[in-house]
Amino acid sequence: MPMNTLIVDDEKPARDELAFLLKSFPEVSVVGQGKNGLEAVSLIKEHNPDLVFLDVQMPGLDGFGVIQRLMDRKLRLPHIVFATAYESYAVQAFEVNAVDYILKPFDKQRLARALQRARRVLGAQSSPAERLETLMNQLGTRTSQPVKLLVKSQGRLLLVDAADMVCASIEDGTITICTRELEGTSNYRTIEELAETLDPERFWRPHRSHLVNINHIKEVLPWFKSSYMLKMADKRQSEVPVSRAQTKRLRELLKM
Repeated sequence: MPMNTLIVDDEKPARDELAFLLKSFPEVSVVGQGKNGLEAVSLIKEHNPDLVFLDVQMPGLDGFGVIQRLMDRKLRLPHIVFATAYESYAVQAFEVNAVDYILKPFDKQRLARALQRARRVLGAQSSPAERLETLMNQLGTRTSQPVKLLVKSQGRLLLVDAADMVCASIEDGTITICTRELEGTSNYRTIEELAETLDPERFWRPHRSHLVNINHIKEVLPWFKSSYMLKMADKRQSEVPVSRAQTKRLRELLKM
């Protein structure tokens, strides 16, 4: 099956170049072209494409604005390859689940890799979360510990530096992750599973339902029966209990 594809760019030479290069790929069928974000939304609604090559900087409504407008209207999101002259938008592109990110001037070999990724994603019908998990694996360190965590917050899937996580907790099977600036849910199933991906020298489980970054403990509060409560440095200043079994470890960590 051909991949029905749209090209959206405010510069006609860029649209023409991309359309010319895509003729070399028989699996691609270009069904339309647009010159701005508003046309992009209209064309996506009309054609329901599999793939859109989308410029980032366009007058009126930029590439990210197109995605937001589609979400606001509850329209089906096609797979997106951002095609732009600016490297600075790469991380933001992955935050909105882009399949790929290619730079102008376009290179046929780089374009082929982007199409290969698109075919793989379309074939697997993977969810945005699964695509971001793949990205996180690519961003992992040599010790296979990810440097990014996927956090769903206010309808967005965000990549958060693991070092910025202040604390995490689980309730009714859902893990909540807090940083200094945001709070959201994780797609990890258990605290144990999350803890295994993180640096054990930095992250500690003071309680079976909680995981904390020891670098973000703001205050230690005496609690009942010689136990303690940790006040964390996240936005809501979460209070995390320390179990009796972990009290000794707390004293060791903080030299109490």
